[in-house]
Amino acid sequence: MEELKKHIEAITPLTDEEFEYIKTFFKEKKVKKHQYLLQDGDKVTSEYWIIKGIFRAFYIDKDGKEHILQFALENWWLSDYNAFFNQTDSNINIICMEDAAILSLSLSAREQLASEFHKMEHFFRMKLTSGYAAQQRRIISLLSNNPKKRYEEFANLYPNIMQKIPKKYIAEYLGVSRETLSRLYSNTSRD
Repeated sequence: MEELKKHIEAITPLTDEEFEYIKTFFKEKKVKKHQYLLQDGDKVTSEYWIIKGIFRAFYIDKDGKEHILQFALENWWLSDYNAFFNQTDSNINIICMEDAAILSLSLSAREQLASEFHKMEHFFRMKLTSGYAAQQRRIISLLSNNPKKRYEEFANLYPNIMQKIPKKYIAEYLGVSRETLSRLYSNTSRD
């Protein structure tokens, strides 16, 4: 739980007593590689903070094509936020890509923490704001950048996971074919 305390304190300071209380709202869970955290149709009751591991969030369209929304790593928050905040069924899938450890937080626990601690309300707001901004940057990149530029942005943003994620998923995330990704990868490696 010390990792969580550091994570929160990167935004807002906490006393030891405050953190002792805050941590009681979180439940730790181990997740195995290939295990689903959420599947399309599941009731979404929690959001998750990743202690260690990598997750892939994706949507499957009516033709059965998978569209990767995000990869999530250590210190990231993850859920189907539309379903979480509206307490509805998920329309995305989240799968573990390597053995992981997470903390889960229910919506009622989150709301209670935010109402009892202005610091936590501020923390949650800052995390949602930065997540929204990152998602907006990704959409703009997909709409306006060529594959080479998207690949370079991904490699710069996530250099520590390039070797951990199968290339087919990176290609899918970038919206390119596996062959195009191989060309981009080999051209960048030679530079």
